[in-house]
Amino acid sequence: MKRKEFETTIDASKEKVWLVLWSDETYPKWTAPFSEGSYAETDWKEGSKVLFLGPNGNGMISRIKTRNEPTYMSIEHLGIIIDGKEDTSSDEVKDWAGAMENYTLEEINGKTKLTVHVDIAEAYLDSFEKAFLQALQKVKELSEETS
Repeated sequence: MKRKEFETTIDASKEKVWLVLWSDETYPKWTAPFSEGSYAETDWKEGSKVLFLGPNGNGMISRIKTRNEPTYMSIEHLGIIIDGKEDTSSDEVKDWAGAMENYTLEEINGKTKLTVHVDIAEAYLDSFEKAFLQALQKVKELSEETS
């Protein structure tokens, strides 16, 4: 597992960027580079379960570890869901369970610096790096279009 950092500067307030990241309307738009049609089932509250799902209903089980609106969100990945069944203990899951995804928003001179630290399994490094760059570009576009 490798921890990677992605960063972008957005010409919008951190409150606006926060809404783009975590609202039901915009979340599927910026996460499309990972899986077209993906969505999240959660209330985004600290301690809550999150199901990150694709259009077929399969995906990842996670939880909100820390939420400090509008500056920080930490998500811990726990397992997978396939055909409606949650798996948090198979060998496949054990390889990456506990992986973290941390979003930090810092306002600097009227703009927002968005930094994402994410743990990525080595087998997915190339595809996730590419997808994260595209996803953060989409966050930037969505945040700036209505600022």
